[in-house]
Order: sequence, then C-alpha cells, then structure tokens
Amino acid sequence: MAILLNHVNYIYDEDTAMANAALIDVSLKIPDGQFIGIIGHTGSGKSTLIQHMNGLIAPSSGQIFFNNEDICDRDYNKKNLRARVGLVFQYPEHQLFETDCFKDVCFGPKNLGLSQKDAELRAYTALKQVGLEDEYFYQSPFDLSGGQKRRVAIAGVLAMNPEVLILDEPTAGLDPKGREEILGLISELHRKTGITIILVSHSMEDVADYVERIIVMNRGRVTFDGEPKEVFSHYKELEEMGLAAPQVTYCMQELREAGFDVDTSVTTLLEAKNEILKAFMKC
Repeated sequence: MAILLNHVNYIYDEDTAMANAALIDVSLKIPDGQFIGIIGHTGSGKSTLIQHMNGLIAPSSGQIFFNNEDICDRDYNKKNLRARVGLVFQYPEHQLFETDCFKDVCFGPKNLGLSQKDAELRAYTALKQVGLEDEYFYQSPFDLSGGQKRRVAIAGVLAMNPEVLILDEPTAGLDPKGREEILGLISELHRKTGITIILVSHSMEDVADYVERIIVMNRGRVTFDGEPKEVFSHYKELEEMGLAAPQVTYCMQELREAGFDVDTSVTTLLEAKNEILKAFMKC
C-alpha cells in the first residue's frame, strides 16, 4: 500500500475567527500502480489533499502513512518522502528557477546527493521521457510555451525516480491540442513505468479517457470514490456540486431517452462509438 489517509482533518487558521475546514474526515487508500483522478470544484479541498500526501501540509488530526510509515512522526524523513512522492504544481513557474531547462531538471537529483554525472544522466532521461526536443534543453524554461514548461516541470520530478507522481491541474491554461498532448504524455508514462499517478482536475473531460479510479471532493469531503462508470452514473449529483459529467455521458443518456438501446455507463469516445454502431446495426 503506497499511501493511506486515516480520518484526516485539516483546518486553515485553526483557533482563530477565520478557521475554515478544508478537509473533513478523509480516509483513502492509494495502492501502488493505480492511475487516479481527483476531481472537485475550486475550494473543494483537492489541492489541500494532495499537499498532505507528500508532507507539505501536516493534518490537524488523523494519520497519513506512506509504505506503512507514519509521515507525521517527528523523525520521519520528509526530504526522502518528497523524492518518492513527487508533486508537479499547477503553475510550472512555481518550480522552475534555473537558467536553462537541463540545469533545472538536474537540481532534484543533485539535491538527493547524486554525483554531477548521475544527475545529468537522470535529467537527460527524464527530459526524453516527457518528449522535450534537444534544442530546448539549454534554453531558459521561461522562454518556452505553456505546454513545454509543464514538460520540464514534470521532468524535474521524474528525475528523482518517484514511486508516486501527483499532478495538480496539469492542463490549466492550455489549448485543446496542448491539453491532449499533456494528458497523452501522462498516460504513456503510466503505461511504460507503472508508477502511481494522481491527476488533479476540475474537469471530468480531462480524466474520462485515462484514469481507472475517480475521487470526487466536495466541501472538504470525499463524496464519490470508484471506477469512472460508477462515478459518472451520479451525473445529476455531480451537477449539483458544480461539476459536469463528460459529454459522452449526456450523449448516451439522450440516445437512451430517444429509444436507442445503448449502454449509458460508457465513459470514453471509443466505447460510445461502438455502442452507437451496435444500436444502429439493431435498427
């Protein structure tokens, strides 16, 4: 078991008149190798949740374990934890700071104590993994496009060989082509490496075709937790939370209401295509 949260609560500005509960009695099991989507509207607690997972925030109460060790113990090595549970922030500018991309990706491995040669080897491998062209290796990361910056930020975390990769809104601000490229990259990383990936988003469309499990956060609580088919079946409740199911869900519901014999639980475009073709074959 990679990550376990046991009745975790977190209160911002605790013991003040401004106290605000960001997480309320959250219990989750994140097993090794899963591809998970955490969905929720702004202020639902999803970003606070993932910052607990690699020790950036300590819970007000409750326990958090990584590989059966309590990360809140006073003697627990948080530096080692953050190498093994890597977090890519929503805005890549928040974690890019070196004069060129290659130096930036080298920073993490060097900070772990690796030699210059080993750090450079890891940086090169990570930059290749994310598909950044060689011509950009020695350019300033701040001169790159939004999608390229995200690739460099992801590479900086991958270079530390994490067991868990957490991405906070990795497609924010990108155009549809850029979103598809980044999500495809993340999916390919999971397929090739088998590491645990946690993808945070407010968009069901971003996760519908990729993840195997969805956790829905609402007002600090876990409201739904299950396979996409199961979660999307609650599309009316999701709408009440300010979320929308993928367009595929609405399309299949409308077809069923129009009298077509289709499976309304499908979640991907390919599944929807096959269902529609089967329905027309029957007609």
